[in-house]
Amino acid sequence: MVKKAEKNKNLMILLSILAIAVIIIVGVFYYFVVLGEETEKTEEIEAVEEIDDRISPLTNQGLIFEINRMRHRGLIDIIMKRGSSWRNPPQFYFVTMIDDQEYISKDVWSRKGTTETFFAEWDTMFMENKISRNANEEQEFSEITLQIFEREKTGLLGLRTQDIEKEIIKLTYDYKTGRWDGDDSFNDSDGYGHHVGENFEIWFNVYQTDFDHDGIPYWTEVNILKTNPKIDDSKLDPDEDGIPTTWEWKWGYFYNISDNHSVLDPDMDGLDNIEEYKMAKWFADPFSQDIYIEVDGMEKKGFFDIEHVFWEESQQIFIERFAQHGINVYIDDGWPDGPINGGGEKLPYYERISQDSGMMLQFYNNHFPEERKGIFRYLVLANSAGFCHPAEFNMYDEMAVGNGLSRMISITRRAFTPRTWRIALASGIMHEMGHSLGIGPWNVPGNDNLSYSGGRAAKQDYLEEHGNYVSVMNYYYIWDHTIADYSDGTNGRGDVNDWEMFDLTFFQTEGKVVEDPGFELPGEEEI
Repeated sequence: MVKKAEKNKNLMILLSILAIAVIIIVGVFYYFVVLGEETEKTEEIEAVEEIDDRISPLTNQGLIFEINRMRHRGLIDIIMKRGSSWRNPPQFYFVTMIDDQEYISKDVWSRKGTTETFFAEWDTMFMENKISRNANEEQEFSEITLQIFEREKTGLLGLRTQDIEKEIIKLTYDYKTGRWDGDDSFNDSDGYGHHVGENFEIWFNVYQTDFDHDGIPYWTEVNILKTNPKIDDSKLDPDEDGIPTTWEWKWGYFYNISDNHSVLDPDMDGLDNIEEYKMAKWFADPFSQDIYIEVDGMEKKGFFDIEHVFWEESQQIFIERFAQHGINVYIDDGWPDGPINGGGEKLPYYERISQDSGMMLQFYNNHFPEERKGIFRYLVLANSAGFCHPAEFNMYDEMAVGNGLSRMISITRRAFTPRTWRIALASGIMHEMGHSLGIGPWNVPGNDNLSYSGGRAAKQDYLEEHGNYVSVMNYYYIWDHTIADYSDGTNGRGDVNDWEMFDLTFFQTEGKVVEDPGFELPGEEEI
């Protein structure tokens, strides 16, 4: 009996321990799971309650749409054909619709009436325009349409005109984020605020009224970035990485995470993010390849000399060829807001300059700003010249091309009219630019072919070896006034796709060979 009582006593103790353990487990479960879930729900509710969903509490809500540049893409097709049509720039205007408000750029109104005013140029760079729209307070979205109309002559004798729509862009702007989407959007293929259409290339910007003028909307500042909507973040760099918050926010970087922008080059165009930031006012996009060129020209010598300038039509040929391959070219031939010693300077006249003479150094040192080296390539338009050669160290960032009258009408160029002058100049500059992009006779043997001056037998030997390399890099085609282009590799045996060979960073790196005086092509033994 005693043993049985002890067994019952032990059983009771065991059951009590088990009961206590169950109570503890249930309590722990309730505390960490049930109460934890309730706490998380409470925190979520509190987080939701903390969102400031106001859009524009500090200033009247409005929208500004800037059209910063429009470039007509049609000149290249016109100037490649005989005739004088290339002398007649297009007449065009734009129409915007922001929500229900229409604006027509050509109709300039005053109390004395309305006057039609057109853009009458191939490129409207530095002819910016803007439209302001008063939005309803706390409006979340605005619909924007931009149309470009070109006035063209019609009828048998061209006595009548007709306005034809040549481009249309449709956007939806979000007042909370300050971003837009539609026919242009963040991280699209042709760049944010940059639309490459079939007939026009357009650069624009959309932003809203903003108390601190930093371009970041109130809603984004208080809810996403946690910055002060009353302080201008375009002047602040809290992560001390060399670029302020506004630029980092625009291009998708986070302002309080330090990035090594001095080496970041996401589009691999040779411009790191610090340099892209410096060039922002001149359309630089860190995710879209950009080429910048500064141009100076020699003075004229006498009445019969011609201007040593990068003619507008030659620029448009050059720009368009690169635009066709998704590369943006910006040419400073005298920008109104450029630096001291920027583009468009007049250089002393020399009858001839060459790479062996080293004369380019005087222009490079005294007419090419230090802050532009490593960002721009430097181009000198001379009376007689034709080379791409390092001015400092062994980096191919300077070029010289001649457009003197005697050089234009020479037996090699055969450019006897102002139209063919412009094509020949564009072709010559494209040739030297090809070298600055990394193409040389040591890696593309068909270019810089000295056989062009060796007669029929030398040409036949060249054709047998290199086939149909139809490119301005090939001397047999550089002065063909119907091409002005690099090869795309589709011309058959021996052709090379220049575009695939280009390295946009090449002008910042040491060349593969050192071209001493008397250097002879192709220079393969120097590698």
